[in-house]
Amino acid sequence: MGHIILGIILMIIMLLYFKVADRFNIIDRPNERSSHTEITLRGGGIIFWFASLLYFVQHIPDNYYFFTGITLVSLVSFWDDIQSLSNKMRILIHFIAITLIFIDFELFNLVSILGVILAYILAIGLINAYNFMDGINGITGLYTIVIMSSLLYVNAKIQLFTDDMLIKYAIIASLVFLFFNYRKKAKCFAGDVGSITIAFWIIYLEIKLILVTKSLIWILFLAIYGVDTVCTILHRLYLKQNIFEAHRLHLYQVLSNEYKLQHRLVSFLYALVQAGVSLLVILLYQKVQDAIIFLIVIFPLLLIYSVKFYLLNKSCLRLNHGI
Repeated sequence: MGHIILGIILMIIMLLYFKVADRFNIIDRPNERSSHTEITLRGGGIIFWFASLLYFVQHIPDNYYFFTGITLVSLVSFWDDIQSLSNKMRILIHFIAITLIFIDFELFNLVSILGVILAYILAIGLINAYNFMDGINGITGLYTIVIMSSLLYVNAKIQLFTDDMLIKYAIIASLVFLFFNYRKKAKCFAGDVGSITIAFWIIYLEIKLILVTKSLIWILFLAIYGVDTVCTILHRLYLKQNIFEAHRLHLYQVLSNEYKLQHRLVSFLYALVQAGVSLLVILLYQKVQDAIIFLIVIFPLLLIYSVKFYLLNKSCLRLNHGI
């Protein structure tokens, strides 16, 4: 399917979804922890599932496991957007979907039991981290384009590991979504169905690349989200907060809410920094040991988040003293 034709089809699907969302009142109402202030249509990220569907129908029977898994997480996430589900139910579906990927790649025969357990923790953790980070206009779409573009480059120039159209479909879907989301007043938000669906797509490609190259270095294509999520969890534990409740302590939330930076600027900065990290990983791959690359990338990011921790605590102290 031509790229332009695919984009037009996805655009039509998105416009039709808006009518459905309007009809059934599928909206996002801001609360005290939200970074937005206006009621907005939710679930626009369903476009990612439709993109996977269009890819699947053209490549039967090669992608049953991938499509079944992404459909499972899409369904439960869309249901959660409409009517909240328990964390246990969502995690169970994520576990089943990830298991389908592992079966597809024969992971159970390739690594030890400990390796499989760690793979589950990492995969499910990254999927939920992607969801946690979806809070301001443009951040999910721009970050996804950076990751998918990085994977596309690796696939074309370094190591062929998948059909490049599987990556391009995700990029085109992201562009269509951004057309409606990367605005001062967004037409729609991704919702859980968007962030979790595209996260599953990325995890599928990441695992496949890691297995083909036998290198974990490609996880750094998700370095910004990963470090932000882990550091924020540690910060909340330090504050003795319930890490499963909504909050406003991610760096993008602090920049948007506390320091009043424009949402689209913050989203662009996240994507830009991740693009820089991804470029560095690509340039250093097979020239420097993987462990050294991890240190080169992760250590500066940890320093940045340490500064955030300091500034946020300083801001809280000033607020408490009425300054």
